[in-house]
Amino acid sequence: MAQDMKIPFAKFHGLGNDFLVVHGRGLPRALPGFTRSILSRNTGVGADGLVVVLPPRSKKHDARVRFFNADGSEAEMSGNGIRCAGAFLVGRKRRKRALRIETRAGVKSLETVQAEEGKWTFRVGMGAPILEPAKIPFKAADVSTPVLGFPLRTHGGVWPVTVTSMGNPHCTVFVADYARIDWASVGRKIETHKLFPNRTNVEFVKLISKNEIEVRFWERGVGHTMSSGTGSCAAAVASILHGLTGREVRVRTEAGLLEVAWPEKGEISLTGPVELVGQGTYFYP
Repeated sequence: MAQDMKIPFAKFHGLGNDFLVVHGRGLPRALPGFTRSILSRNTGVGADGLVVVLPPRSKKHDARVRFFNADGSEAEMSGNGIRCAGAFLVGRKRRKRALRIETRAGVKSLETVQAEEGKWTFRVGMGAPILEPAKIPFKAADVSTPVLGFPLRTHGGVWPVTVTSMGNPHCTVFVADYARIDWASVGRKIETHKLFPNRTNVEFVKLISKNEIEVRFWERGVGHTMSSGTGSCAAAVASILHGLTGREVRVRTEAGLLEVAWPEKGEISLTGPVELVGQGTYFYP
């Protein structure tokens, strides 16, 4: 009989959005199948996503990371996932307070704001949002930049949406009351809408004040998550573009607060916590 592969892992969560972090060396070649197996909440370790840490391509950087969703698909970027990667790296380089990490969405900077045993707060330089439809990508015809209040037709009705990218595609819907909408069902329909060739993440945003919003998240390849880093950034960007908030926004998720700032003509910063859940070995058949 073939022996199981023994894969060391660490599990973190960023406001309830949980990730398994593993070294890239020694992993199975078929990463989508391995991802689905280890992320299964019934027969695996269980998490929303997998973060694979690899050596950087440039000596100027600390690491390269790849993000995988629960369905085995690969994401370009994850705001919560990269903080988990940061905690994984800082935990092994205890004097290192600033990191530069390569992702499919570019090089991201992380600054340690606070650190204690098993808990960290990071400020992440997320880059500037992508607003051009072709680069998101969003395939609607004759649509202007930025895409604000576009009437997206679904089997569940027509929804005015704001479409952006944080290196991964996002679709934001403003709502008045979560109790009046089956937002998870709507999110499922929008995720796979034909106008999003790479599928999309979906945020449902409720305005609280000029500096605070509340958000529910439907993540591409995962489903409902307690929070989302790139989703929080996209929700804040949409709120700012509509003139609903200032450029510093508190994002109230189901698991706590994230802070997003978008200085005029600057890059977005995302500040939030990470906690170590545990470490162990996964036996991959």
